[in-house]
Amino acid sequence: MPRWRTDDLYAGLDDAALTRDLDALRAQVEQLEALFDAQGIQAGAPVTASGLAQALDGLNRVLHDAGPLRAYLYAFVSTDSRNEVAQAKVATLTTLTLPLGPLRSRLTAWVGGLDDAALAALLEQDEVVRAHAHTLRDAVRAAQYQMSPAEEDLAARLHPASGGGWGKLHGNVSSTLRGEFRGQSLPVTALRALASDPDPQVREDAYHAEIAAWKSQEVVFAACMNGVKGEAGTLAARRGFADAVAPSLLGNGIDRGTLDAMQAAVVASLPDFRRYFRAKAARLGKGQLDWWDLFAPAGQSNTHWTYEAGAEFVERQFRGYSPALGDFAARAFQEDWIDAGPRDGKRSGAFCMRWQGSDSRILMNHDPSLDSVSTLAHELGHAYHNRQLGDLPPLQRETPMTLAETASIFCETIIQNAALETAQGQERLYVLETQLMGHAQVIVDIHSRFLFEHAVFERRAGGDLNPSDLNDLMLWAQRETYGDALGTLHPYMWAVKPHYYGLSFYNYPYTFGLLFGLGLYAQYEQARAAGQEADFQARYDALLAATGQATPLELAARFGIDLHAPAFWEGSLNVIRRQIKAYEGV
Repeated sequence: MPRWRTDDLYAGLDDAALTRDLDALRAQVEQLEALFDAQGIQAGAPVTASGLAQALDGLNRVLHDAGPLRAYLYAFVSTDSRNEVAQAKVATLTTLTLPLGPLRSRLTAWVGGLDDAALAALLEQDEVVRAHAHTLRDAVRAAQYQMSPAEEDLAARLHPASGGGWGKLHGNVSSTLRGEFRGQSLPVTALRALASDPDPQVREDAYHAEIAAWKSQEVVFAACMNGVKGEAGTLAARRGFADAVAPSLLGNGIDRGTLDAMQAAVVASLPDFRRYFRAKAARLGKGQLDWWDLFAPAGQSNTHWTYEAGAEFVERQFRGYSPALGDFAARAFQEDWIDAGPRDGKRSGAFCMRWQGSDSRILMNHDPSLDSVSTLAHELGHAYHNRQLGDLPPLQRETPMTLAETASIFCETIIQNAALETAQGQERLYVLETQLMGHAQVIVDIHSRFLFEHAVFERRAGGDLNPSDLNDLMLWAQRETYGDALGTLHPYMWAVKPHYYGLSFYNYPYTFGLLFGLGLYAQYEQARAAGQEADFQARYDALLAATGQATPLELAARFGIDLHAPAFWEGSLNVIRRQIKAYEGV
């Protein structure tokens, strides 16, 4: 399967140009520090429009040049965690960009004392400042939760050796983890891929092999979890947040009312998902699902979903939405943006990262299924979002996780609905299964992850948790969400998911993205029925281009959506409820 192209940036890790650019970035960071000192950028100092414009321009330049360097090096370590040369250069980049954290904190503290009138006056005085109005308003809000400048500086400089270091360790160990399966040693990613095997004994054997693999490193992973959550919890408390969830609300651009409305709708939908699990169990000839049955295939597809077949299907269906989206997918395939196949040392899952300009690179671990094709569409949606953000300065592209999933979910929905449109009988069952399997992960399993992480923060405040503590909390969270629809559960999901080892509560934004994306897609269908799809597409692209310049509440309002209203979230979940009913009736 294809691997992504990297030589359009540098010829290799030993390219003299790479070394030159790293040295140049180091000099840029030092110049930016000098600029901040010269402008007196610190808490309590007077804020001038010219000084603020220079600070924003300087920070944008450094972030612009650091982006491709970071992406290039990550392209190597994410596909081969044992590449010591790449790991060393990542460490170099991390060290030389360390001052950016404290500088961002200084900028936040500097503008944090501005009231509405003072900020409005600055926006009137300078075009650069005016273009960053949303960034500055976010900074004013964030300044309420800052420690002293010295503490913020120390926290930023310690992070790579504390929470960041523990997260890196988890990634390195998990990407090389192997398990014994029927006399052969397999990467844990390969074991997890067997969860979709049609043979129930293969699935069960792979599950037990995977559990044994995670257990073999449970002490390491527990230490990683304690390190990451210990740092995050301590900083949240020291910064004055009400709880560990509050920093994520600020970072995701939403308020607790939005989260509560969404989560209440999610909890109300859990009995419906349990109906789906029971219907699936019945199709498998069981009274109750076990964990290794969650991804078991149902129905039968006449299409052999090779990577090539999937890519052709995605491009064709994207073109059915708009020629521009189809052309975009074609370009991604032709220019080798995608690293498609699983292999030893490559990290699991899938992601999309900005490369250079508005181009992207996509990592996935393809298997021959519609679900994997949906993943390809999902990640291409992220890449399309990057394209809409275009060449905006980095500070104006910073998108909260809640909005970062909008285009990916929308593109995934295009693919799944297209597959369902003409499907009959066992093919229809197969497509419905693929849709519901994905929705169950984003609604049910992610809610279990939210409950688990919330409980971990509460327990971690009293000291370290050992592996059995984490297993118990994971099983509790899964019982709360899956209920009695599952028998055997997965106690080590806390070790499996890399999201726990990065940003806190890197879970519920996916639920937000799914339900927000479904709501937008429903509006697209209404516009298409009325012959107004071109108007919708223009407004949709404009929304994607503005995700770093407005809050989710503001952008949703452009489409008549009130994120505080339970009716919106229920409306999106009703789309899934109809799919469950159709699944039961096939």
